Formats: sequence, C-alpha cells, structure tokens
Amino acid sequence: MKFGRIKVAAPDGDQPRIVAVLEEEGRVVDLARAYAAVLRGRGASADAATRIGRTIFPSSMSQAIAAGDLFRETAQLALAGADDASLDIESVSWTVAVDCPVIRDSLTYPIHMQHFSEKVGGSLPAPQIFKTPPYFKGSPSMSYGHGEVVPYPSYTSFMDWELEIGIIVGSPGHNLTPKEAESRIFGYTIFNDFSARDVQPNEMVMGMGPQKSKDFAFGIGPWIVTADEIPSLADLNGSVRLNGELISNCTAEGGIFPPAELVAWVSVSDNVQPGDLIATGTLGNGSGLEIDRKLQPGDVLELQLDKIGVLKTIIGEPEVAPWWPQEKPYPWKTNDGKEPVA
Repeated sequence: MKFGRIKVAAPDGDQPRIVAVLEEEGRVVDLARAYAAVLRGRGASADAATRIGRTIFPSSMSQAIAAGDLFRETAQLALAGADDASLDIESVSWTVAVDCPVIRDSLTYPIHMQHFSEKVGGSLPAPQIFKTPPYFKGSPSMSYGHGEVVPYPSYTSFMDWELEIGIIVGSPGHNLTPKEAESRIFGYTIFNDFSARDVQPNEMVMGMGPQKSKDFAFGIGPWIVTADEIPSLADLNGSVRLNGELISNCTAEGGIFPPAELVAWVSVSDNVQPGDLIATGTLGNGSGLEIDRKLQPGDVLELQLDKIGVLKTIIGEPEVAPWWPQEKPYPWKTNDGKEPVA
C-alpha cells in the first residue's frame, strides 16, 4: 500500500490528514473519513465513528504507524467506505509524508562517494565507511512535502539536492540484529537531503558534522510505499528533472549496507522508534555537485524513483537571517607564531 498526508483546510488552519494513495486510480482516500463511514454502516453514531476514525488515523503518520498491524488492517477495512472519502489525486495539497521523530542520513553508495571526493579535491573515501555505516542527524522540523516551497538560504550560493531512499521505521527496537531490524521496516519514501555545498566544508572541519549546510531543508515524499511492495532496493532506478529537463539518471545498485543493517546499526546502544527516517545516502549522480548543476530561486526540482513516485519541490526566494555571528579572536598560534590554516 501507499500512505501519504494531505493538507485539508480547517477553521484554525490547514490540518494534515492521512490518506491511502490509489495512484493507478488517480485518487486518494481520506482514511479517517472512510473508516468513520464504515463504522456508521455498522451502527455507530456519527460522533463515535468520527472519534474512532481520527484516533486510528490521526494527523501524525508516526503515531499511526506506531499502532502496528492495526493501522494497515484498519486501512484495508476503511477502503470499503472510500466512495465518500475519495479525492482526485491531482486536486489535493500534499505535506511531508511522515513527521519523523528523528532523521538520520547515511552514506552507502560508493559511486556518489567517489564523485564527491573528486569534485571537492579530497582523498579517496575513508575506509571506515566500509566498516560501520556513517550517518548524521537532521532537523525534522525543517521537512517539506511534495509540491511545497523550500526557501533558498541566503548564506549559500550553492544550494544542492541529493536523491536518496528514506527507510521508515515501523516499530521500536534496541540493540537489534539485521534479521530483527528487517521486520521493523514499515516502508520506503524519497528523501532529498538538501545541501549548502559552499558552507559544508567549513562545518566539517570543526568535527561536529553538518549544521547550517543541511538543516535548512529535507524533502520527504510524495508518500510511503510499504516494504512488501519493494523487496529489493537494488532494483530501483531513479532520475532527476530540473524545470522539466531530464538532467540525471541514477540507480540504487551497489549499496554497501542493506536497509536492515542500517536500521540495526542505528539501534546499537540507541533506540529506533516508529516514524524514524533512516536515509540510505545519495545515489550515484543523484546530486547537483556530481553533474555541475546548482539550484536557483524559482527552480522546479523533481526526484523520481521507480515503485515510489516523484517528489517535486519548488525553490523559493532567498530567506535572509536577521543575525549572523561575528568571528571571535582565535587564541592559539603555531610554532611560527601564525594562526593555523583551516
């Protein structure tokens, strides 16, 4: 199945609603409304039916996924009452597919690693990447869905995209084996790890990982495809279109660590929880850096992956921060009395 979230107008502002995506039929089904219709048909009062429907299908995808098998089983039942709860897929406004408690972005495709190293003039990718899966944590609050506008950070002149696969965790786990982690994968989505490429090197030398070079935006969507529909990520091919022009083709072949190992590694001395997103890292030729393209305000970016769909993003106008830190005096000198070169 495919599950997403749409925005529905309400008196106090747009509200996210969980939908089943029937892409081949060109429609989505508001699951809370549909299940309420099923319950009314079984004799429930309108108030009770609405209350139960919104409990099982709340605005939060992470909370819905946390219900386990009940979520998917009830979604199947809800489709029986879908006629009055169906919407044309072209008429809805999407929001971020899942409200992730935590975003972790990995690095597991050697083609991208090699291209990145060549472009930035660095050495070969670190051997440690092949020993334990690297990842950083991102800011879930800066997530954007299909068709939404992402502001262009004013502090960069090289806003980039990265086409990745997002693994959505379905149930909690701690110190998992890969076999145990496999059963905790709810599904997959498209993940866009936006980057400020000219800011990224300055942050990485501080040894704390990326900060403003990453946390300004993450794209997630257009929806989640359950894991049973994608038995192997290696079979997926993708593409990138910029303003309608096909500029890159990608493949998910050759990943160092499979999804179950990525989830298991995160869980070592840590917890994974329903709705967590663990990205696989950028597919080869899945970023602008690799093909010498940059995003500009007004661009329309479309990231496509087989069996999942297309995640479209509109790049907005520059967003100017009201403040920026002033450089402070550096207290150390090298033996020749000069400041070290960064």
